[in-house]
Amino acid sequence: MRRVRRTPLEEPVQSDLDRRQQEANRKHAAGALHTTEEWKAARQAATVLAVHATLRSMMGDRERCMYCLDSHGSDIEHFWPKTPYPERMFQWLNLLLCCTECGRFKGDKFPLSDGLPLLVDPTVEEPWEHLDFDPDTGNVVARFDARTAAWSPKGEMTVDVLQLDRREALSAGYQATFHRLSRMVESFPAGGGGNVTQLVQALRGADDHGLLGWCVTGNGRNVPPFRNLWERQPDVWRACADALGTA
Repeated sequence: MRRVRRTPLEEPVQSDLDRRQQEANRKHAAGALHTTEEWKAARQAATVLAVHATLRSMMGDRERCMYCLDSHGSDIEHFWPKTPYPERMFQWLNLLLCCTECGRFKGDKFPLSDGLPLLVDPTVEEPWEHLDFDPDTGNVVARFDARTAAWSPKGEMTVDVLQLDRREALSAGYQATFHRLSRMVESFPAGGGGNVTQLVQALRGADDHGLLGWCVTGNGRNVPPFRNLWERQPDVWRACADALGTA
């Protein structure tokens, strides 16, 4: 998982989304809103198709799922589920790109704590503040906070709901990405003279699963070979962090 920068919608698309939300709110107040039918009817409208296209573009050429980053993002996902929270059904900030498997696992599950989501929204926060990665198994797990001596509640719930630690193919994909990134860092000249810009470009191109955030700002910087780069070539490390937007 990685942080996703949300792209603003074009004004006509945003205006039509707002109009649709207002209409849904009116029907809901009158007890006449059927969320599944309402969304199904809107799904092929030009506005919602434009929303889908924008979400896909936010994920680059491979159009990966915003949750797992392992599978193709096939449909629009409501972060706050549309049935229990119809007032968010057409809100742009509530719409994500999701694969079939993550969508099936999440469904209408949406745990809250004091009214706030206990799931990671990759468009508003850095996922690796709540998640960790196990290079030995390839599993995504909850992050342990040494300051509080506790696991991240949001990390635990995100892993549990999306089953991020129980999907064999997903773990294999994350592990393969970690090995690719590791080989690139290991091959970077230890004595200086390497091209940092080329290294950053290569790392970005190989990061299929958003692991650079973990490698640079998460616990990955304590794991070889990233720890070696951090300790032995701090200038290169800092340049990579700056260029990757994780400093």
